[in-house]
Amino acid sequence: MFGKIEAVGAYLPPKVLTNADLEKLVDTSDEWIRKRTGIRERRIAEGEYTSDLAVKALYSALEEGGIEREELDLIIVATITPDYFTMPSTATLVAGKMGLQIPALDISAACSGFIYGLSIANSYLRAGIYKKVAVIGAEVLSRIVNWQDRRTCVLFGDGAGAVILGPTGEWEEAIWDVEIGADGRYQDYLITPGRGVRYGCETDRLFLEMKGNETFKVAVKTLSQSVRSILERNNLTPDEVDHFIPHQANYRIIDAVARGIGLPKEKVVLTVDKYGNTSSASIPTALYDSHKEGRFKKGDLLLLDAFGGGFTWGSALVKWGIGG
Repeated sequence: MFGKIEAVGAYLPPKVLTNADLEKLVDTSDEWIRKRTGIRERRIAEGEYTSDLAVKALYSALEEGGIEREELDLIIVATITPDYFTMPSTATLVAGKMGLQIPALDISAACSGFIYGLSIANSYLRAGIYKKVAVIGAEVLSRIVNWQDRRTCVLFGDGAGAVILGPTGEWEEAIWDVEIGADGRYQDYLITPGRGVRYGCETDRLFLEMKGNETFKVAVKTLSQSVRSILERNNLTPDEVDHFIPHQANYRIIDAVARGIGLPKEKVVLTVDKYGNTSSASIPTALYDSHKEGRFKKGDLLLLDAFGGGFTWGSALVKWGIGG
């Protein structure tokens, strides 16, 4: 048996924060933000926690797939903005809010979290341990962003996306391969240092910190290598990929990777302009948007690619199995 994406859903908070709004908060401009990042606006959660966004995204997927919540065997939540930084896990809160008593766990792999979750869920399904697994990427990054730091506050937004995976015997609708990796040598490039035991919750280092130029260079190199690796491992060429769904961090990174591996713009899915960087939520929300727009056809080959703090990274080859 193989794992298959049976349903996809998303939830984006209604509040929109535009570049013009940010011009009133920090010394920046709409032109500068668009040129450097490709971002026009992002969503901000008000009165909602990460578990709230995750629940709404999961209900969206259940409704989209005509699946009952009682059918779920396992919930995986990828997030770096959990409701609680120690316990309970956000996934446990999601299960509780949905009235379910099933295994639930969090993954902390930053922007690669959704790919990591996909890898774990797919392994469970292939082993026959579970039959319905929810993988959710959910973030409220606005709570860990320093809104006085113009280098970072323009980049991030809030949101959640979810997929429900089930078993299939059909190769042409299966998750073909997932590859994940990490390299802790670059841990200081992208970090929230004051949110753990190392710094004792230092009040002046509670926010996300990033070395932008250094992160950009490593991200482009690593993402490109990861894509080439998974394609070569499966004897595929970029021409055989129907859609490229990268982590939506920055348009310049996405463009550099796509051009480097020879993928034309029409194959690249972009949502960074309207949502910003939503970390682990960016790929599942992009999947949902593309699905609702009718962009994917059953049998299309999707290439997913993500890179995040740690550094972590991951790529996946997925045959789209939803639709007629």
